[in-house]
Amino acid sequence: MKHIARKRFGQHFLTDGGIIDAIVDAIDPKSGQAMVEIGPGLAALTQPLVERLGALTVIELDRDLAQRLRAHGQLKVIESDVLKVDFAQVSHGLNATKLRVVGNLPYNISTPILFHLLTSVDVIEDQHFMLQKEVIDRMVARPATAAYGRLSVMLQWRYAMENVLLVPPESFEPPPRVDSAVVRMVPRDNPVAVNVALLSELVQVAFSQRRKLLRHTLGQWLQARDFAGEFNVQRRAEEVPVDEYIALALAVGSANSQL
Repeated sequence: MKHIARKRFGQHFLTDGGIIDAIVDAIDPKSGQAMVEIGPGLAALTQPLVERLGALTVIELDRDLAQRLRAHGQLKVIESDVLKVDFAQVSHGLNATKLRVVGNLPYNISTPILFHLLTSVDVIEDQHFMLQKEVIDRMVARPATAAYGRLSVMLQWRYAMENVLLVPPESFEPPPRVDSAVVRMVPRDNPVAVNVALLSELVQVAFSQRRKLLRHTLGQWLQARDFAGEFNVQRRAEEVPVDEYIALALAVGSANSQL
């Protein structure tokens, strides 16, 4: 029976064979690697991946699709909302020190999924995701560009990222109303150890009114914390590089710990 895409799950099924081959080549799965696919859907990527891997773990929220996937002898199916999945626990269950994570992410919750995975980054070798191109543009954006924002800072702190493939709407059924792309995310080997909640709050405040100078937003936030350190607030949020936000979070954290 044909599966009808469900709007509430943000389902768009990849059908273009050439694009599927290009994505699998970009992922480059090797036999025996521990890989997890988020949102396998109708198994367009799943089948070519499992053929190279030998076995694959998939996370699928749609009950009907999960039931279909269980009939495949080489798949371990986790029927769940991905935001509730503990990837460290999945890694432990597969006796793997690191996971490779892939998927055509539901565009309506792609950012929450990216932030959820950030909490498990220590058990992840790399990530390859198909996302709305606009989201990937924000992820890889450089300072002083319109796309540079909170997502850029929070992810670039922890990952090296690149846009590896453009995917047009006609590659899907039903076609989304936006262009898509595939991003490669590789966790950095020696990231600066920073209080993630503090960095997140700081960056959120900074970009809350991105057209205004930081003295109106981040400056007041720092003042409320009696921060006496050096930081130029006569700039807009998009002008501040990632490493400066990290350095500021470290300085604020250090000042707070001395109170």
